[in-house]
Amino acid sequence: MFISEVGGVRAPDTASARAAYGVCAEYAEIGLRNHSVRSYFWAASVGAARGIEFDAELLCVAALLHDLSLTAPFDSHTLAFEEAGAHLARVFAAGAGWAEPRRDRLAEIIVLHMRDAVPAEADPESHLLQIAVGADVSGRGLDSFEPDFAAALLTAVPRAGFAPAFLRAARDQAERKPASVAAELMRGGWAERICGNPLDH
Repeated sequence: MFISEVGGVRAPDTASARAAYGVCAEYAEIGLRNHSVRSYFWAASVGAARGIEFDAELLCVAALLHDLSLTAPFDSHTLAFEEAGAHLARVFAAGAGWAEPRRDRLAEIIVLHMRDAVPAEADPESHLLQIAVGADVSGRGLDSFEPDFAAALLTAVPRAGFAPAFLRAARDQAERKPASVAAELMRGGWAERICGNPLDH
């Protein structure tokens, strides 16, 4: 079910956002689906708290689609998962009737969520998604969020075994694509950070 509000933070109730949720729910297991939903709400909450202006629909669709290339139907054996996900997002956005510049932005956000930190003033949507995904995957920057909001989000959108499932996917990506960012992160202790995420303890 599409969740339109958590802890006072609203999701954009647009046709594209609802369609992206439908695609995510159809292809992603519950842990990955819930991670994608939480990623939007984490990101939007930081944006609101820090006064960062962002395109809510663009951010929401990016969050919902950003990890779909970790699923079997959309996995690439040659491209890093974030790059494959960017191509998938372009196809989705074309079907949704988005103009080419907006399709390009969506793809860029999905690629950049696995890259070096992007400043908010240069790209607010990528900046916010990076913060959100870092918090939800490994607990990085959890002090950016109000405890009451975090509790409300975890109640509304439970973890549902996300960490072990994501770790299996990350290990698989690293083994098959040793030059990818996922492989670099795994060599740098990502597995330990995923397992130690306070959200799961």
